[in-house]
Amino acid sequence: MATEYRMEELAAAAGIPLRTVRFYRERKLLPPPRREGRIAWYDEHHLARLRTITGLLARGHTLGGIAQLLAAAESGRDVAEVLGLDAALATPWSEESPVRLTPEAMADYFADQATADNLATALDIGYLAVDGDDLVHISRRLLEASSALVREGIPLADVLASGRAMRTRLDSLAALFIDLARAHVLPDTDLGEAIARLRPLVRDIVEAELALAMDRALREELDRA
Repeated sequence: MATEYRMEELAAAAGIPLRTVRFYRERKLLPPPRREGRIAWYDEHHLARLRTITGLLARGHTLGGIAQLLAAAESGRDVAEVLGLDAALATPWSEESPVRLTPEAMADYFADQATADNLATALDIGYLAVDGDDLVHISRRLLEASSALVREGIPLADVLASGRAMRTRLDSLAALFIDLARAHVLPDTDLGEAIARLRPLVRDIVEAELALAMDRALREELDRA
């Protein structure tokens, strides 16, 4: 059977805030969901559409222009196929798997630090989405690493604050690589093939630079000590 999502699950799978999905839905950038009583169900086509919108925004398109492209493609091929984005966006860059959690399970990860304020912050950052009585975390690796940091004695509020700051910096880093690719690679090659070639290279560069940065920071900390 085809995978179906509630809106919160769709947002988590696409890696975007729930309010963004609602906004796209209101702007008619997403087709109507399948309704079962009062429950709206979204499928892989909706997920692909969200990834297409994200990809177009990253390439400098406005929401108005994207809406026009979508409208032009409604009677024929999907806009991702029309623009040659289907191969590039069918598989997300990340390999993160969402985790569904009951409130009790969340408490198992973070004990008494699973407070209303911390949950609200995680929702605002986009780490969590709400699905009925459950919570959906966007990444098992982030969830388990955050829990481990809390067990090391770092308050969850500080972990979340660091995550917010890190996301801002990494968004800028991702935009830097996109600009390089747009200027020097994408104009003369297929988008899907280019992303397949660049994906491991970008990961290697980021991992190597982060390791070198940690070496420098640790040396400075040892010198101060």
